[in-house]
Parts: sequence; C-alpha cells; structure tokens
Amino acid sequence: MKRFFETIKNIYKIEELRTRILYTLGILLVYRLGSYVTLPGIDPNKLENLSKQTSEGILGLLDMFSGGAFSNASIFALGIMPYISASIVVQLMGIAIPYFQRLQREGESGRKKINQITRYLTLLILFLQGPSYLSNLHAQLPADAFVITGTFFTISSMLILAAGTIFVMWLGEKITDKGIGNGISLIIMIGIIARLPFAFGAEFASRIEGGGGLVVLLVEIVILLLVIASSILLVQGTRRIPVQYAKRIVGNKQYGGVRQYIPLKVNAAGVMPIIFAQALMFIPTIIVGFTDSGSGFASAFSSYTSFWYNFVFGMLIIVFTYFYTAIIMNPVQMADDMKKNGGFIPGVKPGKKTSEFIDSIMSRITLPGSIFLAFIAIMPAFAGLLGVNNQFAQFFGGTSLLIMVGVVLDTLQQIESHLLMRHYDGLMKSGRIKGRSQGAGASM
Repeated sequence: MKRFFETIKNIYKIEELRTRILYTLGILLVYRLGSYVTLPGIDPNKLENLSKQTSEGILGLLDMFSGGAFSNASIFALGIMPYISASIVVQLMGIAIPYFQRLQREGESGRKKINQITRYLTLLILFLQGPSYLSNLHAQLPADAFVITGTFFTISSMLILAAGTIFVMWLGEKITDKGIGNGISLIIMIGIIARLPFAFGAEFASRIEGGGGLVVLLVEIVILLLVIASSILLVQGTRRIPVQYAKRIVGNKQYGGVRQYIPLKVNAAGVMPIIFAQALMFIPTIIVGFTDSGSGFASAFSSYTSFWYNFVFGMLIIVFTYFYTAIIMNPVQMADDMKKNGGFIPGVKPGKKTSEFIDSIMSRITLPGSIFLAFIAIMPAFAGLLGVNNQFAQFFGGTSLLIMVGVVLDTLQQIESHLLMRHYDGLMKSGRIKGRSQGAGASM
C-alpha cells in the first residue's frame, strides 16, 4: 500500500503525465455523459422495453460495447463498432488490393490516406446501420414515446447517430494524441466497466431470489478471478529466440559474442482479433434490422449461447489472430534486419532460412494462443448455460473481459514508461508490465 501511494505521488510530480491522465479522464467523462443524451424526439421515460431487449442476447453485448448508450436511445447509440468494422474491411483490402498495399508502404502519408478512407467507409456503414436501429426503436417503444414522427425524425436521427459515432471517433483520437494513448480501446473499455456494477447487481439479486445465496456468488467470483489470471497470462506469455551477433562496432572498437533475444508473444495480436471478430458477429443482427428474431438464422446468431454463434465466433478469432499477427510480425523483415546487423540464430543460416525458422516458430506458438483466446472468448456461453445471469455471464471470459485485461495492462505500461523515463520506480516492484504489442495498440 505504501508503494502504491508513493507511485501516485510520483505520477503527480510529472507534469506531462499528470496532464495527460487528467485530459484522458476528462474526455472519458464527456463520452459517458453523452451516452445518457437521448435522441431528440424520444421520451427518455419510456425506454423500458428497449432496456429489456438489451438485457440479454447479442444486443446485450452490443449495449455493453456502447456503455449503455444503445438501451438509452442515445446520440452515441451506434457506438464505435462501425469504425471497427470499417477498419476490418480496409485491412483486408490491404491484403488483396495492390492500391492499399502501396499505401501501407508509403509511411505516414499512406497511413493518413488509409485513415481517411476508413472514415468514409465508416460513414457508409453508419447510414446502413442507422435505419436498422431506428426501425428497432419503432418496434420496441410505444407510439407515445415518439414526440416527433415522420420523415423529419428519421432523417434527423440518422444524421445525429452518424455525428455521434464520428464524435466518439474524434474523442478517441484526442486521447491517443494528447492523452495516455489507445483512445478507441479506452472508450470501449470504459463502456464495459460502466456496465459491470449493473451486471454484478443483477447477479446478486438473482442469487438472493433464487436461493443460491452468497456462497454460489462467491464461487462465481473466484472462478472469475481465475479467468482473469488466465487472460493476463495469455496477454503476457512470450517465447524468446536467441540471436548471436558476430560483432558490434562502437566507435573504433569491436565487440564480439553479444547475445540478445527476440521475444515472440504467444498472443502478439492482443485483443484485436476479439474486437474484429465481435464486430463481424454483430452484422447478422444488423441485417435483420434487430426485429426478425423468429427466423432460424437470426435466432442462431442473436444468442451468445447458441452453438453456431460460438463456433463461428471462435473460428473468426483464430483466423484474425493469424491475420493480425502476420501484420505485426514480419519474419522476412526481421531476418533482413538481423543480417544487416551481423546477427544470426545459432544453427540457422541467415536470410531465407532464418525467416522460415521464425515463421515456423510464430505459427507454432500462435496456434495454441489463438485456440486459448477463442476458448476464453466463448466462456460466457458456458456461464450462461450454467445459470449465471446474462449480464454477469459476459464478464466470465468473453470479449468484455479480454478487452478490459488487455487495455488495462497496456495503459499501465504507458504510465510505467513515463515513470521509468524520468528515473522513478515503475508500477511493479520486479519486472515491467507487459502490455500488448505496439502494433496492436496503434491501430486502435
């Protein structure tokens, strides 16, 4: 406890870090306040049916990602997921379309063009999702909940929903530029954390009413802590490849026999595969307009406990883990860099053989990492089938927990780097906090 307060004092002493943290908290406060601003023309006192609809199923998860804005019929109701969906499409086009491949190689100017294209695509997705969300409001809310009706309400609400998501994107960019980084990730995480007290309260009430009592709730909390520990190990796990440098020149002197290590993460992609896969899993619900829950297709993909939902979700996570790891870690580039610096992996020829060796190691450690990531992601389905409250079940592994663990570790790593740079002790007494890879964080 003494060390904790000492760290807080050190953070306060660093003016830049203190300013960045306060700025980030201020932006997050703006976002949270905006999630309670109801769309003009809707009576906020008559949203009971919408809250019931989002208390379970895939729409409950969508409401969690938006921090409750979905069930509040807020101006931020569509959240940040349209931007995530657009990012997926653009990154996939970077593999198949030569024009996007050239942009990726152009450095900062190419990145700006890609970001601009992503924003335009986000607008297109917003104008497709807006009518679906409004049709859901008309299906769920009573007629007297709409103070304004007709074409004017539809057009104005679509523009406001689109502007709300664009504004949330802007808030995320400001956190990245002037705050403590990873703005989009922090916005998603703060929305998830905001729903945790309500989920815990609902589970507590159901256990008291159902006769399970506090003992069952305590067992659930212990299991939750074990899942959190497993998630942290998944995020932090690495395998090191030794690299021998034949010589190193410093000034006019040569030094030989220098050995270093390449740390290859078991889960180099971080939480990005989870976010990407979850964004795609929302598409079937959007296609049916949130209303066609009677069809087999809609019912299969609107319940997080259904077999086909979890099977497709898990496979998407495995695919995106390999896809995103390939973007972050380039074996050919790593082998070339080692060769230029006079380095080699003992027992492996430099050049092509080295890149093939690194690629084979990455494939071997990524497979179990991706399977374990997929397993933790679908754990809420098992929790739901065992009788855990739908809202609380989402925190037993799943997208919400993995995002929370990944973003918290990454944020702590950012703070620790500021402390270590100014010769203060880090947040941990032994060793440094290992967050996600910089590549994963940068994209969000």
